[in-house]
Amino acid sequence: MIAPRRALAVGLLLVASGTLAGCDALPGRPKPGMHDVLPSQVLAFDALYARHCAGCHGAEGRLGPARPLNDPLYLALVPRERLRRVIVRGVPGTSQPAFAQSAGGELTDAQVDALVQGLIATWGRPDAARDAALPPYDSEPGDAERGKAVYAAACAGCHGPEGRGGPKGGAIVDPSYLALVSDQGLRATVIAGRSDLGMPDWRGYVLGKPLTRQQIADVVAWLADQRRPVPGRLATDAEPQRLAR
Repeated sequence: MIAPRRALAVGLLLVASGTLAGCDALPGRPKPGMHDVLPSQVLAFDALYARHCAGCHGAEGRLGPARPLNDPLYLALVPRERLRRVIVRGVPGTSQPAFAQSAGGELTDAQVDALVQGLIATWGRPDAARDAALPPYDSEPGDAERGKAVYAAACAGCHGPEGRGGPKGGAIVDPSYLALVSDQGLRATVIAGRSDLGMPDWRGYVLGKPLTRQQIADVVAWLADQRRPVPGRLATDAEPQRLAR
């Protein structure tokens, strides 16, 4: 038989234990794993892409105002370190901002790595150019005069004889467009095309005759030569821009 005082103590202990245990079920108390995650701790590719990239490159990596990243050929073309550098530093003189904390952005090194790896794992494909050797990502500047002839043969059928728009393509000598794209961006588009808009890659402009490395460099030089000052926009030291993008 338990003594009265001892029985009272045991009872109070049980009541206290029950009360403390009940605190875990109080309304509003966070459950395990439900605490907020700091923005710097987010490493999921989908979340990082949606927050930092989708506004320009499209929710699914396509059909945004900037070039598609959901493009296996482009991802096969651009070197991994260049891709990382663009995310880290941006492209001065263009609409591509810097995202790394070291450059004034929000992303940690781990988050930049997660974006690069996620792009390749999600939309990359090792055999994207299996039937042809990819031209190099960058090159020495071409010749604008020769590029004019390349444009007439390979591009004018879609974009018009002077690049101001045609039956299948928009204006590509528009001053605002050329002011917002680097020479490297132009080169990447000539090589990889715009799969989301039906624009072919370097193999499809002239039937049965892929553009040569020299022709690619020359037509990019001609396009870059069409840049004109845009009212209200200050020129920068990055123009003309041969920066990775």
